[in-house]
Amino acid sequence: MQQGKFKIALFGNIYQERKSVAVQKFFALASELKAELLIPASFYAFLTDNLQISVPQCHIIDDAHGETFDADIVVCMGGDGTFLDVASKVGARQIPIVGVNTGRLGFLANFSPDEIEQVMKRLVKGQYEVANHSVIELTCDELQLEGYPFALNEIAILKHDISAMISIHTSVNGEYLTTYQADGLIVGTPTGSTAYSLSVGGPIITPCLDTISLTPVAPHSLNMRPILVDDKSVIDLCVESRSGSFLVSLDGRSHSYRDNIHLHIRKAPYCVRVVTNSEHTFISTLRQKMMWGADWRK
Repeated sequence: MQQGKFKIALFGNIYQERKSVAVQKFFALASELKAELLIPASFYAFLTDNLQISVPQCHIIDDAHGETFDADIVVCMGGDGTFLDVASKVGARQIPIVGVNTGRLGFLANFSPDEIEQVMKRLVKGQYEVANHSVIELTCDELQLEGYPFALNEIAILKHDISAMISIHTSVNGEYLTTYQADGLIVGTPTGSTAYSLSVGGPIITPCLDTISLTPVAPHSLNMRPILVDDKSVIDLCVESRSGSFLVSLDGRSHSYRDNIHLHIRKAPYCVRVVTNSEHTFISTLRQKMMWGADWRK
């Protein structure tokens, strides 16, 4: 790849002011490496107006109107939540994403600001490795779903109101599995196993496994346990509730729908490509974040 032709799209969390030093270091390196920059308008405004940073010449992406973009690499500054949002904007374009965590070490945003110089120089030279993370897709028989119908972490079916549970009639590959009487059901990818699913007792799954998990949220029966199915499976869902409606959350993007529509969840026809960090593997990050092996005895 010729120097000066390398395109980097920079995305970031617009609520973290502490990223100022990391962004300035990134801009200095981008200029040194003669990289072409693309920045979404919302993040550009945050950098210039809130952080008072002088941004070098770049192409501003009109993200408010969904302008598409092309780049060799996407750099995401923030946490795993920011990474999920960026993954939805990259979509099926297969652009590798580098997550620079400006907070605590994450599972997806797994490079620290101190590693920016090292990773940038490797990126321009093409000296990096990529892991493919599976994505799941939501479709519906009766209506056109709102928003982006794909999720890197999970698709959660959730109750609308505070008191009443919902009934989620669930089939796998056309065979009836069960009706979950619960606050909700999380259908997740291996990537999402350390997110919402983990907080409600779901299994931890290494990202390379070809599975989809079904984890109930506060089920009425203790017999309702999480289950893993092959990621070639199709999960069919139909919801009943007292309120007549329920929520669907795709990586935190929530929409309300009426009861008795037929939803289908399957593996998407594309993956999200994540640039890996040999210093922070899934196992080492898991051990650190879960504090496994820590001895709290005095």
